[in-house]
Amino acid sequence: MSESPPPSQSWSIASMAGSAIQFLRLPVLASSGLAVVASGLLYFKQNELIYPRSAPVDSRTNIPKPSQFGLTDWEDLQIPTPDGESLNALFIRPPARGRKLGITVLMFHGNAGNIGHRIPIAKVLIESLDCNVLMLEYRGYGSSTGVPDEQGLKIDAQAGLNYIRQRAETKDTRIVVYGQSLGGAVAIHLVANNQRNGDIRGLILENTFLSIRKLIPTIFPPARYLARLCHQHWPSEDVLPRITSVPVLFLSGLKDEIVPPSHMTHLFSVCRSPHKFWRAVPNGGHNDSVAEPGYFDYIHSFVMEEVLDD
Repeated sequence: MSESPPPSQSWSIASMAGSAIQFLRLPVLASSGLAVVASGLLYFKQNELIYPRSAPVDSRTNIPKPSQFGLTDWEDLQIPTPDGESLNALFIRPPARGRKLGITVLMFHGNAGNIGHRIPIAKVLIESLDCNVLMLEYRGYGSSTGVPDEQGLKIDAQAGLNYIRQRAETKDTRIVVYGQSLGGAVAIHLVANNQRNGDIRGLILENTFLSIRKLIPTIFPPARYLARLCHQHWPSEDVLPRITSVPVLFLSGLKDEIVPPSHMTHLFSVCRSPHKFWRAVPNGGHNDSVAEPGYFDYIHSFVMEEVLDD
């Protein structure tokens, strides 16, 4: 469920399999004793499976910086949350010759790795849109404190948005929220709860899912009957219809091997925004849609025509 910039990363929500897949594939799962163990694994260890923050192995310690990608105007931040955590974030500005459009992109990444792995995406956005980018690290990921769970990530997202709203140079900018996979679920919840302010002008969703429960049968078919034990819900199909005043761009990799493209298709169908746009990436997989031709052109057109429409 994670997506990553070039060079492509192979880790994703499939990394849940790291500690569970061999067990879940055992034919003896049918036995009651092992079924109980599987149920316990899914229930008590699901946070570790859904939020593999240590994948790849050095993700908590090796965090690439913007300067490694030729970006010079940036800040390494620690943003406090209301419940006492400290979130690492990167605030990156466009070159001084830009900064004319007044856009700030708030980026939410997938379920593995860290914000440093997505800097190449931020760089392309900055260069094509002359925008600021705030890359927020979830609790428990990278150098952020805490332990990730659904409620915590929702708090983190709000803290990132509040930071943009309170910072002098960004508080009057147009905000675009961009989420990939798990980040899409985070973005949907955040926008649904903040659209009335009028400062969020666009939502971009890439390869995200209907809900965790509905994703489990695809990732672990033997566990499909245990999906009800999942207490990390992320019910995007229920939350997305609440967004009625923000333009939404759907970017769907049609060769996504982790989240079936039908999830994105269904999300598009339930979206009630009068300005919703479907853009397929024919050869895009879960982790490499961002590297396919046309991907950033779709984003550029969306921002120019919808976010800057007024």
